[in-house]
Amino acid sequence: MRLLRFLMPKEEKFVDLFVSHSALIVAAADALDAMMAATPDDQAARAKDVCAIESQADQIARQTIVALHRAFITPFDRTDIHALSKALDDAVDLIEEVVLGAQIYQVVTFDPHMRKLTSMIQSAARLVAEVMPLLHNISANAGRINDLCEQISQIEGLADDALRAALTDLVSRKPDTIGFFGCKEVYELLEEVTDSCDDVADVIEGIVLDQV
Repeated sequence: MRLLRFLMPKEEKFVDLFVSHSALIVAAADALDAMMAATPDDQAARAKDVCAIESQADQIARQTIVALHRAFITPFDRTDIHALSKALDDAVDLIEEVVLGAQIYQVVTFDPHMRKLTSMIQSAARLVAEVMPLLHNISANAGRINDLCEQISQIEGLADDALRAALTDLVSRKPDTIGFFGCKEVYELLEEVTDSCDDVADVIEGIVLDQV
């Protein structure tokens, strides 16, 4: 079966779509960081940047699904293509949710816990973007792909620890009810972004196991 897959022509544009999609995760993460660093008066404009990037990501997700329905031959399993596209899109969606959650709860001051989690998202996003082009030649790049996926998983584990520390600190500060739920919402959504990046890594690791 592996030999048959190797000999058959492949539709490689899926990997190109994944590369573009992952670049938007990086862009969204950087835009989120810029929003947190902005003054309250400038945060609305920076938030719009994140939402615009999310719209671009949605377009790529739709292109991927359309291509999947049309393709006769795919570079790897159709279920994996769909799962990978969804995980990538979830990451960008959740970054937008951070922005929207902050706006709903009127969070305009982003504390060190939030900035730390955002930095972790940026690191994970860059690793995701680095791994995507390697899917053009999975067999040759299997070792590097697995190494990058492991690094993404490590960041997700550190983000779990950072979330617990943030929540512990939040409770100790005893803010008002709206302030408590606003910070909690932002913390948890930030950690979920790292979960989505880890979901991307999990799908890719499964693809490598099937292909190598």
